[in-house]
Amino acid sequence: MRVAVVQLDGAADLPLPHYATDGAAGMDVYAAVDQTLTIPPHGIVMVPTGLCIAVPSGFECQVRSRSGLAAKHGVFALNAPGTIDSDYRGEIQIILANFSANPFVVERGMRIAQLVIAKHERITWERVDVLTETNRGAGGFGSTGIMATENIEGQ
Repeated sequence: MRVAVVQLDGAADLPLPHYATDGAAGMDVYAAVDQTLTIPPHGIVMVPTGLCIAVPSGFECQVRSRSGLAAKHGVFALNAPGTIDSDYRGEIQIILANFSANPFVVERGMRIAQLVIAKHERITWERVDVLTETNRGAGGFGSTGIMATENIEGQ
């Protein structure tokens, strides 16, 4: 699939998002900050990428955290997965949140998130009076347990 991309003025020196390995689902995206940006402990910032994209109709571009930033620094893409809709043409900005007790410095060209292009379906709601029954029913929020031996069929 081909996706049109525009690199905004001042971002041409940064790589386009790309897959780090042959098996990667996400493409790393880079910070297009003009100067270092410090995210204070428990702070939230919007980080520009210098990219605008045209996602094909029927697809979305998901923004996801990078596992290394999350595990090593406590920095997450806050609303991950965030959605970039097929009709959005503005600059992609990444909402980064610092959940650690230490400031985190974002530098130009730093890999700050991943982008995943995913197909989605459009639906039409069908109003009904009753839903079909299942074994689970309305159970949720831990109703299936947390231990490996809980709710295993045949036990």
